[in-house]
Parts: sequence; C-alpha cells; structure tokens
Amino acid sequence: GVGKTTLIQKVAQALKSSGIPIDGFYTEEVREGGRRTGFDVVTLSGKRGPLSRVSSDSSTSRHEYRVGQYVVDLVSFEQLVLPMLRNVNHGSDAEKKICVIDEIGKMELFSQAFIQAVRQTLTGSGTVVLGTIPVPKGKPLDLVEEIRSRKDIQVFNVS
Repeated sequence: GVGKTTLIQKVAQALKSSGIPIDGFYTEEVREGGRRTGFDVVTLSGKRGPLSRVSSDSSTSRHEYRVGQYVVDLVSFEQLVLPMLRNVNHGSDAEKKICVIDEIGKMELFSQAFIQAVRQTLTGSGTVVLGTIPVPKGKPLDLVEEIRSRKDIQVFNVS
C-alpha cells in the first residue's frame, strides 16, 4: 500500500512513450463496494486475469493456494505471465527489452514455473528487470532473499 505498483506503472508509461521496448506485468487491487476483494494480473500488453480473490469459506481444499483470506488462481496467473516471460527470455539480442515484474511475492511464488522463469530472466543477458519485492516480514521468501542478495541487483525502498 505504499505505492510500488503506481510507481511501476508511471515508469512503464514513461519508458513506453520514450520508445523503449518494455514488457511485463503488474498486480492491481480489485475492489467491490469499497472493499478489496482480490488482485488481478495485468500485462503491459493489456491482458488481465485474476491472481487472487477473497475466499467465502474457511475450508481449504487440497489444491488451494492461500495467502490470508485470499485464494490464489495459479492457472490464471501462469497463463498470463509465463508466455510473456518466456518471450522476454527467448528474444534475440537485438530485441532485448525491459521486463516489469510486479511483484515477486507470496502469491506469485506458489508457482514453481514462475520461480524458474524469474531466475532465467535475471540470468539472461541484456534484459533489464524492473521489479518489486516485499519488505521481509515473518518467514523469509527464498527467491526474494536470493534476489535481494544478488550483486547485480539494486534495491530501492519505497515509502
């Protein structure tokens, strides 16, 4: 709630309007009747799908991924994000671009394929990643701490 996504959106718009090749996604709150009911994934090419929604019941099925009151829609998330990340990773050197990943957090990290794709994007030559990671609280998230400690990463705290 400090404005990470707003900042990402403004930077992405500025880069796009400067003609810099950019692709990626951000997560956006979904609100109904003044209360947050979940999050959507929105790609920079304009596709949108659910990332999570408030669960109406407290029972957890075996195939449910939850963060607090939210149930994560892993299938929807992967269908939107993975093709875009693979495209960024397999572009020729002439097509290198900036890749926006907002965010690398608890919900997104339920996807092993996403974790692999992020690692691949970070090690890929020439792709610049503009991403957001959560401030550590509670149990550390392995990929987030791995990213935070990389020598080729610069972390800015947004407040």
